[in-house]
Amino acid sequence: MAQNRLLLLALLLIPFIAEAQLDLITPFKNCPGSGSTTIYDNNRHQWIYSDSLDAQKATLPASTFKVINLLIALETNVIRDEHEVVKWVGKVDTVLYGNRPEIYHDMSIKEAFEVSAGWVFIELAKRVGRDRYRKYLTKCHYGNDDLSEAGTDFWNFGSFGISPINQINFLRNAYSGEVPFSRRNLTILKRVMVTEKGGDYTIRSKTGWTRDGGNDTGWWVGYVEKNGNIYFFATRLIKSLQVSNPNFGPCRKEITRTILHELKAI
Repeated sequence: MAQNRLLLLALLLIPFIAEAQLDLITPFKNCPGSGSTTIYDNNRHQWIYSDSLDAQKATLPASTFKVINLLIALETNVIRDEHEVVKWVGKVDTVLYGNRPEIYHDMSIKEAFEVSAGWVFIELAKRVGRDRYRKYLTKCHYGNDDLSEAGTDFWNFGSFGISPINQINFLRNAYSGEVPFSRRNLTILKRVMVTEKGGDYTIRSKTGWTRDGGNDTGWWVGYVEKNGNIYFFATRLIKSLQVSNPNFGPCRKEITRTILHELKAI
């Protein structure tokens, strides 16, 4: 009887021992600035944090907002599907958004999502309107409800913010259909979000990067489906614009992938 109790106790402790052995610090060492990775293991109903305080801090979502933006544009019939083409607007502010001539052409919504063509989603935002954004963001409990930014692009500039935990909770709700969007539109989103397929896993994700308030803020959010489990993730890095780091962009994915490898999620 005593041996059986000890065996049961050992089995119960295995998940906690496994998490304790995760190295959640080393992956950040080559990336100057602050940041965190937050993961939710769906089967175990377990949160994993590299920094639980940072996971609760809200900042601009940058292009990760394209996830909910796409759903809102679909639900409000601003666009029919991901194949709809938006005409090139002719020019963009290269000071705010950088010079990216490779995206300056007529573009489908699917391509705009994949290459993160901000100008396309700004055009969609003009058609959606601030009132309809507020309605859906409130219903989805997405972000801090601060839409005071005068410009159209409130997800890249201003006081609107979302935390890594909030990002993951929205993705969880979207995955399970507990959001005010049709099944058809959620299926379109899932198709568009596919960024990688391995032998036994699929990653659906979106990056984001904005330069506001004197900082670079970079994101990678999404989820991995593997062998009947889902690992939702949100990695955010922040550094001063004064600090040079050419690896800042790749760091978002490198850090996340290292931790997902440790979890055997990819």
